[in-house]
Amino acid sequence: MRCEVVTAAGTAKVTDGDGHEGTGEGTAGEEAEEARGTTPLPRPLLRSALAFYLDLHAHPELSGHEHHTADLLAARLTDHGLTVTRAVGGGHGLVGVLRNGPGPTVLLRTELDALPVTEATGLPYASTVPGVMHACGHDLHIAAVTGAVALLAGDRDSWRGTLLVVGQPAEETLSGARPMLEDGRLYERFGTPDAVLAQHAASLPAGTVAHAPAGAPLMAGSIAADVTLHGRGGHAATPHLTVDPVLMAAATVLGLQSVAAHATAPAEQAVLTVGSVRAGERGNITPDTAELSLTARAFTDSALDRLVAAATRVVRAQAAAAGAPHDPELTVTARSPALLPDPALTAAVRRAHEASLGAARVLDAAPTTATEDFPHFAAGGVATAYWLLGTTGVRQWRAARAGGGPVPPNHAPGFAPDVRAALPTGITALAAAARQVLGGSGSGNGETVPGGGGKAES
Repeated sequence: MRCEVVTAAGTAKVTDGDGHEGTGEGTAGEEAEEARGTTPLPRPLLRSALAFYLDLHAHPELSGHEHHTADLLAARLTDHGLTVTRAVGGGHGLVGVLRNGPGPTVLLRTELDALPVTEATGLPYASTVPGVMHACGHDLHIAAVTGAVALLAGDRDSWRGTLLVVGQPAEETLSGARPMLEDGRLYERFGTPDAVLAQHAASLPAGTVAHAPAGAPLMAGSIAADVTLHGRGGHAATPHLTVDPVLMAAATVLGLQSVAAHATAPAEQAVLTVGSVRAGERGNITPDTAELSLTARAFTDSALDRLVAAATRVVRAQAAAAGAPHDPELTVTARSPALLPDPALTAAVRRAHEASLGAARVLDAAPTTATEDFPHFAAGGVATAYWLLGTTGVRQWRAARAGGGPVPPNHAPGFAPDVRAALPTGITALAAAARQVLGGSGSGNGETVPGGGGKAES
């Protein structure tokens, strides 16, 4: 996800299974599930998933460099009986396949990559890699997927069909999903799924999940772009002999701040952010170039196109005003559509979550301008369901609601999920959703979700 997840989910409270507000720092594992009256997860499974999470969190890898993470996930999937194929689409993408007789095909997707963020949580299992951190919860997603796979693989009498697990690299750069689907021919090689399922860590109470209302988008579409501004370098003491790209960059950043307000209607809910500015090495040298990186976010393709067109005009106008010796360059590096979960599949998955977690722990999620490349998995009309997974502990949630400091969001150095509550919930949510599609026990009402997916190749 390329920005912090911020959702409006009504006035959700952290409660126990009887609807009473909790008193501890979050509940997890058997205690939380016994309070809800649901079947507790096996202790060995929880211990294994937690150990895996701690290992992943301490050893994050950036987009495109997820070799160790992919190795660990592949080993876990193999241990549970899945056949794993590596380098799907190039890079570190992988697919695990578990066949369990005739029936639907369901795909569980998790991301592999971390972020260029220096961790500041003070946790004993904090990142050991300087300048790199799992600040978006992908380590939690991976651990939850392996826990759900362990449940499904260990109870094959409860479902029929094919389970696909996708470990996707480079989600943070919005460049990992399309190569797996297009270059890697994901659906052609492994079968078109009847449903693709995924979840994402969010600043909601740990122990909860949240779905978009039927027919509503959950996340915005996004365009990422890099800008190069050309100046003429020289000595800082003789600015009249230079064309300063630093000043050009500063004026461009300020000019871009008005783009969303003037290129889109207020109701379109659009945002444009410059997240990186790079220029020069020393204060007494005017450099030749300056570079910007920006993202535009909106819920329609037309709004995105208008944002980028307006940004291009601003960039060119500022370069012309500064007397730049060369035209600036604006290069789109990634694009992803809005995330619009399938209404019928989402309704079925929500019922499964209410049955497995308790209705009080299944919330509504307002659209967020965070973005994902998960929508590409809907290629060809494949049904997708995607929900938010709460990660904020009880005390931290209460303190924030009482007017204390805000909860460190995704992408922040202090982002620290309450793993004791979030991980069991994530495992349960994925397994319940998969069973809803595959049929059998744990699917809420026992019904399966019809789909037109093709069969996995033998």
